[in-house]
Amino acid sequence: MKIRTRKFVGTIGLLVLAITWSLLGMILAQFPLIQDSKWMQAGFYVVVGLGWVLPAMPIVSWMSRPDRTA
Repeated sequence: MKIRTRKFVGTIGLLVLAITWSLLGMILAQFPLIQDSKWMQAGFYVVVGLGWVLPAMPIVSWMSRPDRTA
């Protein structure tokens, strides 16, 4: 697969990841355990806000691989 195609597919994958991650974060933020405590909210939003980076790293590294030479 050429790098241009990988970047296109990876971009779509990152968009799907970001949308799914944010929707799941919004759903989980509604649980009473998180809503009742300001400290739990702060910790939750820090973890969820930075948590999408770990699953995105393999996608970005795959996207930026150079083309194979034949």
